[in-house]
Amino acid sequence: MSSPPEPAIGAASDRSAGVPPAVAGASRPRAALWATLVATFFGVGRLHPAPGTWASAATVLIWAAVAHQLSPALRTPGAVALAALVTLIGIPAATRVARASALKDPQFVVIDEVAGQLIALIAVPLAWKTFLAGLILFRAFDIVKPPPVRQLERLPEGTGIVLDDVAAGIFAFLAMHLVLHFGLLS
Repeated sequence: MSSPPEPAIGAASDRSAGVPPAVAGASRPRAALWATLVATFFGVGRLHPAPGTWASAATVLIWAAVAHQLSPALRTPGAVALAALVTLIGIPAATRVARASALKDPQFVVIDEVAGQLIALIAVPLAWKTFLAGLILFRAFDIVKPPPVRQLERLPEGTGIVLDDVAAGIFAFLAMHLVLHFGLLS
């Protein structure tokens, strides 16, 4: 049995006339493997419900394990460097995956939560209370998106995807250090 001939390039079948290729079932180019692994934080972004919360929790656990292995003098610069690296690699990865999925801000792209969560944990004591407070503060600012966090979402592609969470991480960092300054976690 032979299959029906495929339409010529540029020709539309009756089924997909006037429908964008992503909707009509035409295959889109896939994002590079490195971009998919980074953007989904090695698959954590595929966990449900709330993939962003899963990514934040995983980041807290990984940072706790790494930070305990570092000397106290290296913890703060290490967190800053890691947050900067995740941000710089996360933007192009998020861009590529968003383009391939044809979504502005795919829910499964969670590298932005990783960057923001790392920022929230810069220069905090290594204790379960500070890690939990950092997680709660970051998720709260990421969900509420106070100005200018929401406005940063409007930036193009991966820049908007990642920088709004970086801003939420900065808000969480400031709030965390106010909490620590006033001894509210003692």
